[in-house]
Amino acid sequence: MQHPQPPAPVVVAAVALVDDLDRPTRVLSARRTEPPSVAGGWEFPGGKVEPGEEPAAAAVREVREELGVEVELGERVGGPWPLSGAAVMHLWWAVALPGQPEPKPLEDHDLLRWLAAPELSEVPWLSADLPIVEHLRGLLHT
Repeated sequence: MQHPQPPAPVVVAAVALVDDLDRPTRVLSARRTEPPSVAGGWEFPGGKVEPGEEPAAAAVREVREELGVEVELGERVGGPWPLSGAAVMHLWWAVALPGQPEPKPLEDHDLLRWLAAPELSEVPWLSADLPIVEHLRGLLHT
């Protein structure tokens, strides 16, 4: 008797966009506009990995689509981080490539905010991102 395989988890690729890969002092947060269940919550920019796409490539693509900037990825930040349901998030440190414009909320977000470690609690993060925020709090330099 064969047991059905559980569905593969949905993989989300995101970035902790920072001011410096070697000595980050602030990270970019983005406020969701949809779906209604998460609208107004703050998160790290990113999205679902497409079939056949590498998660790192998805992170770069998502930042381009959502914020209008090209980024260089650094190391992975912990994880994979569990999200709601059967989803997991892979998160990378990232910086905008030289000569890029300031990030702008182009898709899925209406507001961006750079946050230093003492400011991380000033926005209402999505509950799934709270463990990541606490992890980053100890990694950002003051």
